[in-house]
Amino acid sequence: MSSSYEFHVISNGEQDQSKLVSIVEAIHPYIDAFHLRERSWSARKLSTTVKQLLEIGVPAHKLYINDRVDIALAYLLGGVQLGAESLSPLLARAVCEDKLRVGRSVHTSEEVSAAYSDKADYCLYGHVYPTSSKAGLPGRGITSLAEICAISRIPVIAIGGITTNRVKEIIQAGASGIAIMSGIMDAADPSSAAIEYRGALDQAAAKASV
Repeated sequence: MSSSYEFHVISNGEQDQSKLVSIVEAIHPYIDAFHLRERSWSARKLSTTVKQLLEIGVPAHKLYINDRVDIALAYLLGGVQLGAESLSPLLARAVCEDKLRVGRSVHTSEEVSAAYSDKADYCLYGHVYPTSSKAGLPGRGITSLAEICAISRIPVIAIGGITTNRVKEIIQAGASGIAIMSGIMDAADPSSAAIEYRGALDQAAAKASV
């Protein structure tokens, strides 16, 4: 990728297996990580989806999977994303023997500190702005993101309601990257949307380095 800031895309449970695979095939050249976050899918379905993605040329290092350390390790994927009710990053790292990147979803400063103590490689913080996936819940805001970034000793990836015109302030707040769900997964043209986000991120990165 052309900047040091990360661009993650996360599945939102709204696509069937075939549609999801076609989206990832189209967007993977423009992103750094795709998170397979399909809570209702069986281990078999998750496994066959990963296999299909690898077979069509999606690099293994760009594929992350939520919670399923076993599947991520079986295919030597890029990483595993862990939530508040998941295995701790420390235990996950012991299982995978540092063969996977381990991320932790966080919402408070205490959780950020715990993620660092538990040897997470990065944390996913949000939701920053109001988003349809968290209907009725206000966003935590850009000020809270900046506070989290200031205290975190691991990279912070921001998530939640991030549009292309909000990328600049996300990076200015100190985030190490962005994570997008509906802005890509529900887009009429996911590939074009990914290109637009990548352009906004690269532009924000260039200004941050001046």
